[in-house]
Amino acid sequence: MNKEQVLSLLSKNVNEHTEKKGNLTYLSWAWAWAEALKADPDASYKIEMFGDKCFMDINGTAMVFVTVTMFGKPMTCQLPVMDYKNKAIPNPDAFAVNTAIMRCMTKALSLHGLGLYIYAGEDLPEGEGSDVDVNMMIDHLAAIDTASTLEELKDVYGYAYAACDGDKGWLKKVIDAKEKRKGALK
Repeated sequence: MNKEQVLSLLSKNVNEHTEKKGNLTYLSWAWAWAEALKADPDASYKIEMFGDKCFMDINGTAMVFVTVTMFGKPMTCQLPVMDYKNKAIPNPDAFAVNTAIMRCMTKALSLHGLGLYIYAGEDLPEGEGSDVDVNMMIDHLAAIDTASTLEELKDVYGYAYAACDGDKGWLKKVIDAKEKRKGALK
């Protein structure tokens, strides 16, 4: 996945293809998948299996995991099987599990950039309404992701955090990237 591919997906405005339910915004999975295939005709997704089940049983509730591969890079997301109040459903039926799988696939697509701003609680994609240099931020995120020591991570994180210039969406991405890398280095 190269910088231009990431920028293209990060900057795509998906607002016309979303629906509000309560305080959450949902992106149409069918539209999102079509956009993924336009960006990468070889894109694929895989529903992770747990024995003979397509979900992990957690104390009588369920968590689904979906891996989306775009531009040769797999990204995995998880999502609980929830009701309309966003509460975990005890002993969910097949319809609820299927709904969660497709929502999880859409969430995994966002890890590649498509609609990511929705999960950051933002109303607009990168580049719309923000003065932060997107190319520079992608470089900072790459530096965080490739830091080889905790000391190096501390340094590159400091530069990336300062470059966010208070932008909530970028701050969340930088903090999340740092925490992920920190966990990998420990």
